Amino acid sequence: MTTNNTTLSTLKYGSLILASSLFLGACSEEPTVNDQEQATQQQTTVHSKPVVYQVFTRLFGNTQTTNIPWGTKEQNGVGRFSDFNDTALTGIKELGTTHIWYTGVLHHALVGDYSQYGISQDDPDVVKGRAGSPYAIKDYYDVNPDLAINPERRLEEFTALIERTHKHGMKVVIDIVPNHVARHYKSTAKPMGVKDFGEQDDTSLEYARDNNFYYVTGQSFQVPTSENYQVLGGNTHPLADNLFDETPAKWTGNGARAAKPDMNDWYETVKVNYGVKPDGSYDFPTLPADYANKDLREHFEFWQDKDLPNSWYKFRDIALYWLDKGVDGFRYDMAEMVPVEFWSFLNSSIKMHSPEAFLLAEVYNPDLYRPYIQQGKMDYLYDKVGFYDTLKGVMQGKQAAASIFTPQNEVANIEQHMLHFLENHDEQRIASPDFAGNAAKGKPALVVSNLISRSPTLLYFGQDVGEDGSENAGFGQPTRTSIFDYIGVPAHQAWMNNGKFDGGALTAEQTQLRDYYKAVMALSKHPAVVAGDMQPLTVTGSDQVAAFSRSIGQQHIWVVSNFAEQAVTIDIAVPLTSLQPLNASKVQLLDLLEAHQNAFISINEHGAQISLTLNALSSAVLTTGAHNEK
Repeated sequence: MTTNNTTLSTLKYGSLILASSLFLGACSEEPTVNDQEQATQQQTTVHSKPVVYQVFTRLFGNTQTTNIPWGTKEQNGVGRFSDFNDTALTGIKELGTTHIWYTGVLHHALVGDYSQYGISQDDPDVVKGRAGSPYAIKDYYDVNPDLAINPERRLEEFTALIERTHKHGMKVVIDIVPNHVARHYKSTAKPMGVKDFGEQDDTSLEYARDNNFYYVTGQSFQVPTSENYQVLGGNTHPLADNLFDETPAKWTGNGARAAKPDMNDWYETVKVNYGVKPDGSYDFPTLPADYANKDLREHFEFWQDKDLPNSWYKFRDIALYWLDKGVDGFRYDMAEMVPVEFWSFLNSSIKMHSPEAFLLAEVYNPDLYRPYIQQGKMDYLYDKVGFYDTLKGVMQGKQAAASIFTPQNEVANIEQHMLHFLENHDEQRIASPDFAGNAAKGKPALVVSNLISRSPTLLYFGQDVGEDGSENAGFGQPTRTSIFDYIGVPAHQAWMNNGKFDGGALTAEQTQLRDYYKAVMALSKHPAVVAGDMQPLTVTGSDQVAAFSRSIGQQHIWVVSNFAEQAVTIDIAVPLTSLQPLNASKVQLLDLLEAHQNAFISINEHGAQISLTLNALSSAVLTTGAHNEK
């Protein structure tokens, strides 16, 4: 059975690494004691790549299966901070997780009534869905009251979750959304002396450097309308009257300047002003070009004697506040919509405070990758437009498997900064009909995505058990698990098993898929994956197979993934430079992943090749084995 093979692969992993590092199958003689000691030392010093587990916090622990479109939290249920108990966190850690990105933690606009806790009600006319968008932050110094058992103690419940996560050896990442805030921003938890966004703005001006917002002077905001959309799906609510009091109107989060934004605009948010004038010119110092080559301390010192826009300081103080609460890093929403100079200021301030802080940014324009890494001092960026989009085409059978090497080569000098993913809250679920229609099609993609480079890997909750995102939650369309409404996530709920977090309600197929994910993610610790070079390999026999090597010193693995839905027999050309320790004409290979027994390297004076038969949607991670023929 696949489950048994995968489990065996996982159990073998530690010993196989030692075997591959010493090339036991490549030499007829036994390794020396010094060789063994050196390999052992390498084993203890090599670390895994970052593995980020993104979880939509509101949905993770929800056990209710009602799933009424536009349902209330009482009807459809809601998860809490407390659902992430020791058993749940152990299950997350099993996937190789180093960082948990708790999405939707900060207090954002929602339709529920928490007025008894001193929280003002939000108007559903400017809230997307019933549970609200996690990217319409209402109070940057507070957390979502939906997520607490006792809303009055919500911040304490979150800090307890931070402590539990740390206890399990994982770090905590939360969102910061610097480009925009909720249209009704009102902080009830801000520290003494802190002013709300917009509280001190001169609203008679479209723009002023120290205003936090831009204004449509002389006009009041009008709620967008559409023939195809009804607030709350037509359900009644005392504030759902197509009116929202905002005079003068503010620019909308995506930069729309009309007093009445379009329904497709980010109308529930308002854009933050960083000192960028309406004509696009800057009202702050720019970084000299050579700062792309300077370190964090030099960036930090550059900004210390500068007078900067008020919004810069507000977001710096917010970031430091959460670091002091125990948060270990941030995922920055739509970072490319905020000037790179601000990121130099913020990220250098963060790193001077917490040198190990994890900084991940959503940037989609490839022309901005290097500026936002080198000048903006981001640790990691999404590799979406290049690598993910290409890999999605391969999974859908629209592109040859070898096409993945083009976008990978385009970021070769920054590849360790480019985060790889197959799913996240913005993307379609692999198993959804509009993507691949079958979670198993994600298996070869996972192997390639995780092992092709030093890039960190992101996994989205439910991905490892084949969630298909087919629930109609209300706002938005299925194929992506809803981030706007209260909903149950069926495949994930099967793993959750009514709070036991033991996978007890999974099908055999789902269990096998999760075991496969665990085995693949365990390979993130292989020294050649952590720090090795990548070389594409030429495949003969199928254009739906991708193959590459990862090498560091004398440690080599060959990764081969079949994206076809049928078995293939292939030959792979292998550079002789990676076979220097071998002294045999035919060497059997050991598969670290799926335990293929039929893989060999054949060597002659003209070159070398791997011959291998792969099952449908199957992969092999090969190293030299113990058997060879002279």
